[in-house]
Amino acid sequence: MRRDILELRAFYASELGRRARTLIGRKLTQAWGEAGGQDLLGLGYATPYLGAFRSRARRVIAAMPAQQGVEIWPAPEGNLSTLADEEALPFRNALFDRILVIHAVEESPDPPALLREVWRVLAPAGRVIVAVAARDGLWANHEGTPLGHGRPYSRRQLAALLREAELEPAGYTRALYLPPVDWMAGAAETFETLGARLWPRFSGVLLMEAVKQSYAIQARPQGLRRRTARPILAPAPAPARTGANLFGAQALGAREPWPARPLEGPAERHSLILEASMREACGEASP
Repeated sequence: MRRDILELRAFYASELGRRARTLIGRKLTQAWGEAGGQDLLGLGYATPYLGAFRSRARRVIAAMPAQQGVEIWPAPEGNLSTLADEEALPFRNALFDRILVIHAVEESPDPPALLREVWRVLAPAGRVIVAVAARDGLWANHEGTPLGHGRPYSRRQLAALLREAELEPAGYTRALYLPPVDWMAGAAETFETLGARLWPRFSGVLLMEAVKQSYAIQARPQGLRRRTARPILAPAPAPARTGANLFGAQALGAREPWPARPLEGPAERHSLILEASMREACGEASP
C-alpha cells in the first residue's frame, strides 16, 4: 500500500525531510548537472528534487501513481504534474532523456512492470536514476518516514531488478547516513561525511543509474508472406539416364548451365495461354 500524498508532503516539510532533500538532491546534481536542454520526468514523489532542474531543462514533468495521489506542482506558477497509472504511463515512447524514480519502486505492486514503463518512455541514449530505501540502513526500519515502508533493496537486488526491465546499471551511489531522528537533523553534514568513509553500506538511500538496453530486431509484418525469387525453367529434352544422381550437380554445387532456350516474358505467356483458351472455348483450332 502506498503512502498518501499528504504523508509525503508532511515529511518533506519537516526539518528532517528538508535535510534529506538536500543530501539526496546533491547526488542527483552531481550525476546530471543541470540537465540543460533535456526532457526530464519524475516518477513517484519526485517534486522535492525536480526544482533544481527547471531553470535549464527543456521540459520537466512529474507523474504520480494513482494510489498515492497527486499535488499541483509548481504552485502557484501553474501545474506540471499528472496522475498516472504506473503500469501505463500517459507518454509516448522514447520521450524523456532523464527519468528520476523515487518513492515509487518500494511500494509498487509490480516493480518490474513499473520499470518496463520507464524503459518504454526513456530515450535510447537516456538515463534513469532509481532511488530506493537501502536494506542495511537505519531508515528502512523507521516507519516514521516514507523510506520505512515497502520493500528496501540491496545493491545486487536493485541491479537485478533493473536488468529484468532491460535497464543496464551504469553506476550507483549512496546518501542519507543521518539517523532518522528529528533532533539530529542539524548534524546531517557531519554524518554524511563520516558515514561515507566509515560505514558506507549503512546509508539510508541507494541511488542507481541505468541506461536503456535496445536491441535491433528485424520486424516482419504479420499476415504477409515474404516473396522469394524462383527460377523459371524451360522444358528441355531429358538427358540420357546413366545411373548417376540427376540432382548431383546442384547438390554438390557444380556450375552446370541450364539449357539455353528463349523464353517469352510473363505478359506474353499469359496472353498466349488466354488466347488458346478462348479458341478452345469457341471450337477453333489453335494456330
